[in-house]
Amino acid sequence: MINNLLAFADVMKSIGGVVLAIVILLAMITIHEFGHYLAGKLLGFKINEFAVGFGPAIFKRRSKKTGELFALRAIPLGGYCAFDGEDGMEDEEENEGEKTPFEELKTEESLENEAPMSALTKEKQEEEEYPEPQGERFNDQPPWKRIIVLIAGATMNYLLALVLIILMFGCFGRPVYKVAQWMPEEEEAVAIVEEPLPEALKLEDVILEVEGQTVYMITDYLDILDGKKAGEEISLTVLRNGEKLTVYRTLQKDADFANLSDVQTLLHALDIGAMYSVTERDGFFETIGHSFMYSFKIGGTVLRSLGELLTGKLGMEAMGGPITTIQVTAQAASSGILSFLNISAFIGVNLAVFNLLPVPALDGCKVIFCLLEWIRKKPINRKVEGIINLVGMLFILGFAVLADLLKLF
Repeated sequence: MINNLLAFADVMKSIGGVVLAIVILLAMITIHEFGHYLAGKLLGFKINEFAVGFGPAIFKRRSKKTGELFALRAIPLGGYCAFDGEDGMEDEEENEGEKTPFEELKTEESLENEAPMSALTKEKQEEEEYPEPQGERFNDQPPWKRIIVLIAGATMNYLLALVLIILMFGCFGRPVYKVAQWMPEEEEAVAIVEEPLPEALKLEDVILEVEGQTVYMITDYLDILDGKKAGEEISLTVLRNGEKLTVYRTLQKDADFANLSDVQTLLHALDIGAMYSVTERDGFFETIGHSFMYSFKIGGTVLRSLGELLTGKLGMEAMGGPITTIQVTAQAASSGILSFLNISAFIGVNLAVFNLLPVPALDGCKVIFCLLEWIRKKPINRKVEGIINLVGMLFILGFAVLADLLKLF
């Protein structure tokens, strides 16, 4: 009976983690699209629809004031802010005489609700008819306005992530690593004998700095120590019994790291068996400064991961698609509030950086097309641009599916 209850509790925890993961993703998607929407409204763009998710609409409502449609759709793995004329696949002359998407939608709605009506009912319906959204078509706006709208989504993702990091650092502290155990003697790579140092690293020391540089993530250790040789002495700033000390450590192995996930080489070089993450609280201004730095570190790690993937340093198994993202997010989010805030911030910065990459179908590529139009004083052929973005979207979807399949098999 007890085993059944424990199994049920594990299942419920797993389900709760998945729900939290989906909530995090939806929140990040919504804030991203809201960034586009807010910038578009402020700059006078015509917006037909704001949607969270893809596929059939679970809930939708049209604003009686603006005529814009707001929808929650069935597949919670994306969303969009539909600017009028954004795809640019057809020019105005080809569309002349045709109904706009808004007009077609109104026609569909009227057909669905078609029924015999009295003159009074018709008059009332005409009074309550939704207005058409106001503003200029997307591609009719100057390039600088479109660039602002395009980068607004990533900006909102980053700002939300930064707020979450400040909240996390303020309430719990910034992440640091504590020495948990030494490397077993039989696993030591080299036995380097040195004269006793004035102060050496000890168990339970919390490492705050390496070679005078603040460390936030394991990748910081890799960056600072990369290229150093066995026998070199490094300085560490540690927290021991509430007191900050400068201590020393002699590297036991060359710090030649294969990639940013090569933690084992790091541990062997430091002759440390294990470290685990703890938190250290700072003053108000230090917290703000560390929060900005931590967000930059996350962004840098995202770019490095992509770079090492392209150069072959990281294999495809190190990446993941939507299913892997939900699994990892669910596991972290169900581990506590600290992990929940941390994974949410990581996803926010990840989305901000990823969307600004110059890859077709992403905002970064669209910004490049706008810059080219600004410089050339005329746009790239809209059909060519649309085809490039379509191919890019198919490539991204295929890559995501392949990454998940590699994880499964």
